[in-house]
Amino acid sequence: MQRRKIVQKTMFLFFYTAAAINAAALSIIVFFVVKNGWHAINWTFLTQPPMDSMTKGGILPCIIGTLSLSFGALLVAFPIGVASAIYLNEYARPGKILRLIQLGINNLAGVPSVVFGLFGLAFFVIFLDMGVSILAGALTLGIMTLPVIIGSTEEALKAVPDTYREASLALGATKMQTIFKVVLPAALPGILTGGILGISRAAGETAPIMFTAAVFFSPNMPSSIFDEVMALPYHIYVLATAGTEIEATRHLQYGTALVLIAMVLGMNLAAIIYRSKLRRKLI
Repeated sequence: MQRRKIVQKTMFLFFYTAAAINAAALSIIVFFVVKNGWHAINWTFLTQPPMDSMTKGGILPCIIGTLSLSFGALLVAFPIGVASAIYLNEYARPGKILRLIQLGINNLAGVPSVVFGLFGLAFFVIFLDMGVSILAGALTLGIMTLPVIIGSTEEALKAVPDTYREASLALGATKMQTIFKVVLPAALPGILTGGILGISRAAGETAPIMFTAAVFFSPNMPSSIFDEVMALPYHIYVLATAGTEIEATRHLQYGTALVLIAMVLGMNLAAIIYRSKLRRKLI
């Protein structure tokens, strides 16, 4: 018994230490970005396009482009991911085919983002002749976030007790009615978690949009889904590596990174608040 308590305390200490290290690393990164980028944030920076070889002006086209790509990816991935998870958890029979599908989804989650970018370039941009556009970028990001949404939705559906399904079927409901009226509402908070993770990943990716959607400079706002856009991650990359005056734009690089972090945190916070309210209603 004493040995078991020692092992338990040791493991808890290990988990607490790991969590503390992660929190400390995140705090240091955020502090570093805020310290170097806060003085670049002003009304002009947030509402104007880049000027003078991107050494002055703002990042409004980048903000619009990032929001367009992120929500476009969510519109593509969320319904497909949820539908796939419903099939895998509620309809598919256990067996080799199901295991192969799940293996493919797990492998897809581990594919580097640059590979998705090359796939998007070859298939959407060139083969389907979409060109470098919001549509091509959103489809590429949507495919990239699918494994996250499918995995989290599957876990949320598995967490719904089977007694819910049995009670609904016993009352005469069909399987589809049971899924849409009973199972999905109960699993919705967990499903939204997958959406939050998916949109967070989509907003911060550089490699996929570099090949499919983002451009070096475009002062005009996009007018359709077939237009190319600027985006915050790619803009940071351009300013830090390929700009004409890298040192002169250092504060703009950190300012853009700070805006990207704030945007991702804001979208996550809004989704988390909505999920919490929804969970309280269900309880």
